[in-house]
Parts: sequence; C-alpha cells; structure tokens
Amino acid sequence: MNENTTQKENKNLVAIVTMMFLYAMIAFVTNLAAPIGVVMKNDPEVGGSNTLAMLGNFMNFFAYLFMGIPAGKILMKIGYKKTAMTAIVVGFFGVFIQYVSGFDTFTGYANNVIYLIGAFVSGISVCMLNIVVNPMLNLLGGGGNKGNQLNMIGGTLNSLFGTLTPVIVGALIGEVTKSTNFAQINLVLYIAMAVFAVVFVVLSRLTINDPTIGKVTAETKFERSAWSFRHFVLGATAIFAYVGAEVGIPGTLNFYIADPSTKGAGMALNAAAIGGFVAGTYWLMMLVGRTLVSFVANKISSRTLLMTATATSMVLILSAMTVPKTSMSPMLLFTGSSFEVTQIPLSALLLVLVGLCTSVMWPCIFNLATEGLGKYTAQASGIFMMMVFGGGILPLVQNAVADSAGYMTSYIIPLIAMAWMFCYALFGSKNVNKDIKID
Repeated sequence: MNENTTQKENKNLVAIVTMMFLYAMIAFVTNLAAPIGVVMKNDPEVGGSNTLAMLGNFMNFFAYLFMGIPAGKILMKIGYKKTAMTAIVVGFFGVFIQYVSGFDTFTGYANNVIYLIGAFVSGISVCMLNIVVNPMLNLLGGGGNKGNQLNMIGGTLNSLFGTLTPVIVGALIGEVTKSTNFAQINLVLYIAMAVFAVVFVVLSRLTINDPTIGKVTAETKFERSAWSFRHFVLGATAIFAYVGAEVGIPGTLNFYIADPSTKGAGMALNAAAIGGFVAGTYWLMMLVGRTLVSFVANKISSRTLLMTATATSMVLILSAMTVPKTSMSPMLLFTGSSFEVTQIPLSALLLVLVGLCTSVMWPCIFNLATEGLGKYTAQASGIFMMMVFGGGILPLVQNAVADSAGYMTSYIIPLIAMAWMFCYALFGSKNVNKDIKID
C-alpha cells in the first residue's frame, strides 16, 4: 500500500467519523425540546400547560415545513459539503440562542420567546443535516453494503444520543421547583456548541466529492410530479403521522412522569430526572429495535414489517390507556444521583416498549412510498423532509388533549396515527400509477 493510498484512507476515516458526529447531533439537538419543556411548564407564564410546554418541540419541527424543500434546492446549488457546513453554523447559533434564553437579564416571558426562536433555528440546522448525512455516508463507504453499514452505524449513534439527551437534561434539572430555569441545562448546550465548532473545522479541511445525484440532469424532463403517485401521497401522510407519534409518545410521557400528580414510590423528588430517564428508555428501545431488525430486514418485506410494527404498537398503546392508574411496575432508573429500582406506572412501561416498534417505521414507509418513482425520487425526498413537520403538530395536539382530558386519554392521537400507518401498509402502499414515465 503506497503513501497516497494510506493518506486517502485516513482522510476518509476522518470524514466518516465527522458524519457520524453529525448523525448523533441530529438526535441530540432534536431531543432537547421535550425535557426542556419540563422547565417551560413550570414557568408561571406557562401556567403548567402541557400544550405551551410542547411549543419548543413544535418550533423545532416547524422548521422542517419551512426548510424542507428549500434545503433540497440549496443542496443542489452548493453541494453536500457546503450544505453541511452551512447547517453546522446555523446549528451552532440555534444552540447559542437557547443558551442566551437562560440569562437572568430577561424576564420569564422573554426567556421563553428567545428559547423558542433558538429551537426554530436549530430545527433549520437539523433539517439541512438530515438531507446531507445519509448520502454522504453512503458515498464515503463506497456505496453498496459498506455504505448501508455506515448508515446503520450512524442510525445506531442517532438512537444512542436520542436516549442520552433526555436522561442528561433530566438529571441536570433534577427536582422541578419554581426556581428551575433554562440555565440549569447549560452544560449540554456547551457540549453541543463545542461539537458543532469542532466538526465545522474538521469538515472545512476535508476534500469530499459530492455523490452522484441519480440520473437527473438539467436536461431531464418532468412530465408529472411525485404528487402524481397515489402511493407516494399516502406515504407522505404516513410519514407525517409516524414522526408525530414517534415524538409525541416519549414527549408526553416525560411530562406525565414529571407531573407531581403521577404517583409512584421515589417519584416525588427528582421527577424531571426520572421522567427524562423513562423517556430516554423509549429511545433506547428504538436503538434495540433497529439492531434486532437489521438481522432479519432482508428477509421480511417493508409492507409486512410495517403492518406488524403498527399493529403491535396499537396493542401496547391501547393497553397503556386502559390499564388501571394504580398498576405499578418496578424499573431500574437513574434518579439524578444514582441508579435505583423505582416504581413507575405500568402504562409508562408499556409506552416505552412502543419504541421497539417505531424504530423500523421510517425506512419501511420511505421504501414503500418511493418505490417506482424513478426520476421523481429526489423531489419525493424533499417532500418527505417537509412532512417531518408532523413531529411538531401531532405532539402539540396530543398535549392539548392531555390538558383537557388527561395524559393517558391523549394517547388517542398516536393511536390514530398508528392505525393510519397500518392502513397505508395494508392497502395504500400499492403503486397504481405504473403508467407514468419515470426515466
């Protein structure tokens, strides 16, 4: 092996590690919203409203509706590396704005508004990173199985950081009191800004060629659009429902456990820490689910896998909604200072297990909805990114229901979302528009 080859492989490895960090940061920044919502809920300006406390999550995902399609156009204009670097800069400032929201110089109302602006800016960053990371890892891996393997590892890191974020933030908040404020989570914001800064410097020094963007060129003629395919249109609504359910289940669960009215031994103190750990365990289940399914995914169709996952989710959610409130279950939890076996509501444990099912839904829906689109696939991907906005809308609706009818009743929203995805897999995913020219 000559010196040039060795240098190329070393640069390739650095680029891969950099993309892995970005994969992790997508989950890290996104999952800040729900545990920080516990702080917002305690603010006198918010008045204990779950709906208002979920606004940070809403703003984060509202950015997808605002930026989904423009991000794709930016990507086509300036390329993958520059798009990633732009997203990193935007992400740094988004986190910095959230840091500023903890300054004592502002009133409670101003703190909340500044935080929401930061959440929106961070959402723009995450949206842009999402359209860059997957194809970049595939390129760096040389495509094929190696590229898929790198994306699988990236997805695992994504789930891991999705697990750790609510746990760490919950531990920093600890017991929720009237004096609890945004400044208590500054440590994670320092870490996020440092990672963004380091990744920007590293990426700026790397030479990375853009992936080949399919067969689409300036001369390609588009007689129709991705919206002309029924199975894609229904798939786009399924993605909206999926992200809403995926985010709403642990987000509302965090509020439920952290609420003083939720009874359980050891839950009176450090409720935010316990709530963060329980919500984090949901994301851990997603990590476990992705790992397990990766061994059998090549033997099971996306349609069958989606039907099985959504049907199982519906059973678990219905069970959580109907189990007696007094039913408790032991669970090993981090209570803020140590690991202890703590009694939590059985309904919470059942909702945590839904994470095993949601872990496989995105790739299944994406595969089913984009099958047979040909030259319209790139446009479809941009629309899909826009439909991630469901992660802002449905959790907001769910928590409005929680405010008026109770936490467990609010899970009717993700239950309906699961039912719709099941119907999509059952009869909506068939391509009935094969007469449309796709090459």
